Amino acid sequence: MTFDQIMSELKKRQFRPIYFLMGEEPYYIDVISDYIAENALAEQDKAFNQVVMYGKDTQVGRVFDAASRFPMMSQYQVVILKEAQNLKEIDKLQYYMEKPLKSTILVICYKDKPDKRLKLFKILDKSKDAAVLESKKLYDNQISTWITGYLIERGYGIAPAAAELLKDYLGAELSKVVNELNKLIITLPVNEKKITLEHIEMNVGISKDYNVFELQKALGDKDVLKANRIIHYFARNPNSNPIVITISTLCSYFMKILTYHYLSDKTQAAVASALKVPPFFVKDYEAAARKYPAQKVVQIISVMREYDLKSKGVGNTSSSHGDLMREMIFKILH
Repeated sequence: MTFDQIMSELKKRQFRPIYFLMGEEPYYIDVISDYIAENALAEQDKAFNQVVMYGKDTQVGRVFDAASRFPMMSQYQVVILKEAQNLKEIDKLQYYMEKPLKSTILVICYKDKPDKRLKLFKILDKSKDAAVLESKKLYDNQISTWITGYLIERGYGIAPAAAELLKDYLGAELSKVVNELNKLIITLPVNEKKITLEHIEMNVGISKDYNVFELQKALGDKDVLKANRIIHYFARNPNSNPIVITISTLCSYFMKILTYHYLSDKTQAAVASALKVPPFFVKDYEAAARKYPAQKVVQIISVMREYDLKSKGVGNTSSSHGDLMREMIFKILH
């Protein structure tokens, strides 16, 4: 089942005996398990009918016993097993899942890739009593679109450049992204419904003028003065602008430019699909490709690999990260 399907059922109070929530993206697993913990039972029923266990500190038999009890003066009881990836012999839960108790809501939070060859999963696949969610991590190029969608669902918008900036600085950890988005929503002025770069600068602590997204644009335009201003700012604020993240982001950018050079179909839709970027950014890659021939892009990627190693101490004993970034940007531009 999808996250939306499960949440739709839960909001209608259509509870299933088993929720097996698995995958490497913990955000959706936490949202579903927290919703059940907060809403399945009335507050006065939770003391006797809600149990939370942790995989590392429990055994299969205890989970089995807890799930097999009948609720006390309540329609349901809730049993939540967190960190189920640490539960030894988890496959033995198959015996409970073959005939689950209808009055129990068993929530299993497995924050990892499970071994689907286990008999447990064959039973879950056929079970009408189980809601199974596989929560996959998003790729970096999906995050800005996800941010936009998350805000639209809540009645807000965001400028494309602002979504890209948040993606570059917050990464692909959805819980962290959601936390910052909710802060931004709270701090928006009354009747204002769109998040801009200015809002991010004021409330997240990312400069709208001195960030890796602006550095990327400056390099794409071969704006030497702007690129040097940004890199000097980075050197003065190394904790906010780590060299590893800067190099990784720029490397991804130049790899896209290289890919553009070798595309046979250079229509906007084809380029956006191949580079995995929103269509409105295609013109920026077209302009950058005119300034950087393919051979030069290959050299730039080689330079960034060299400075990535130097930042980790390979072939470098004295240069600071600020000095390394200045050298790297000089070699990219000249």
